[in-house]
Amino acid sequence: MTRTTPLPHAFQNLAWSNLAAQSAEQLSLAAVPLVAVLALGAGPGEIGFLAAVQTLPFLLVSMPMGLLADRMSRRRLMVWAEGLRAVSLLVLLAMVFASKLSIGWLAVLGFLGAVGTVGFSVAAPALVPALVPRDALATANGRLELARSAAFTAGPALAGALVAWAGASAAFVLAAVLSAAAVALLLRIAEAPRAPCASRHPLLEVRDGARFVWQHEMLRPMLLTGAVFNISWFVLQAGYVPYAVRVLGLGAQAVGFTLAMYGAGMVVGALLTPRVVARLPFGRAIQVGPSVAVLAAAAMAATLVVPTATLAALSFFLFGAGPMVWVITSTTLRQSVTAATMLGRVSAVFLTINAGARPIGAALGGMVGAAWGEPACLLLALAGFGLQAAIIFASRIATLHRLPVPAA
Repeated sequence: MTRTTPLPHAFQNLAWSNLAAQSAEQLSLAAVPLVAVLALGAGPGEIGFLAAVQTLPFLLVSMPMGLLADRMSRRRLMVWAEGLRAVSLLVLLAMVFASKLSIGWLAVLGFLGAVGTVGFSVAAPALVPALVPRDALATANGRLELARSAAFTAGPALAGALVAWAGASAAFVLAAVLSAAAVALLLRIAEAPRAPCASRHPLLEVRDGARFVWQHEMLRPMLLTGAVFNISWFVLQAGYVPYAVRVLGLGAQAVGFTLAMYGAGMVVGALLTPRVVARLPFGRAIQVGPSVAVLAAAAMAATLVVPTATLAALSFFLFGAGPMVWVITSTTLRQSVTAATMLGRVSAVFLTINAGARPIGAALGGMVGAAWGEPACLLLALAGFGLQAAIIFASRIATLHRLPVPAA
């Protein structure tokens, strides 16, 4: 068994900053629709509009942010990005106190906050290899993903409790404080300067990043696996809640419990990943996530035969645990095979494709569910998860015993 390399102090600041930033994001994402419904009387149309606006930055600005991450200090980009989110939260809070809140302002400020999220999300994995030794990358990525899992799990519940007990302002105050704390922690990180890049047209640099990913024998199958996974996941999501209510006969509380198991699985997956990486050849460790996703989809499909909440809850738990192993190990491999000068653009390519796959999956699930019913969504999702596993098993990644030699 390999010994775990201690993580340096600079990374500890990044990890705590990431926890604060992720918590601020999840708090605000959960509080905004609650406030829209309770204070502004919003209906499904308005809530859907807000959700769509908050996802647009992942498609629109991921590549520009990736280009910036390769041209400037990644720590500085994260400071500006998180600062933008903090400002958007403070403006939102001021509007709550002044009773000037509206759906339009929620959309505008939600969009700005999401731009900050994209900047942070693109720059963070590009900064990690500059802060930790190569043999500690998997451990470091696991720490970051554990924070995301904890925020994802606790954020919605905490936001709901704060809005119910103390009103909308309490949730936004806490989110703003956490965001400001994230900025303060980032400012304590000393990032080594990088050699200046040659001045080229931005479109050429974006093209180089996309071409590098597509032509790389390990990055391309990871990109395709992630895209197919996200399409399949959102096909399943489109049909699950109506299926759970109409076919499984679950009430709102039981549906919420099954969905909550996803967050619990994410936490368990993040905690188990270091052991998985220590005990398996690295290529096999990467295959764990796609394999477990197939088991999760099979468990959900099994509810067509045995309609119980237990199987549905098990499915969501596996969907949280297995793919979390995938996120950590695939990010580690991506960092290892990508040159430091291109890490931002490569991260942005993955973020853009994964984000773009989600509305495709949601639309496909909606059409299939409308035409053939919710059970068809479950079966289509199972086929999709089988495909994403087949892609990664057929790739050269399967032969990796350890991380490849780092890129120059």
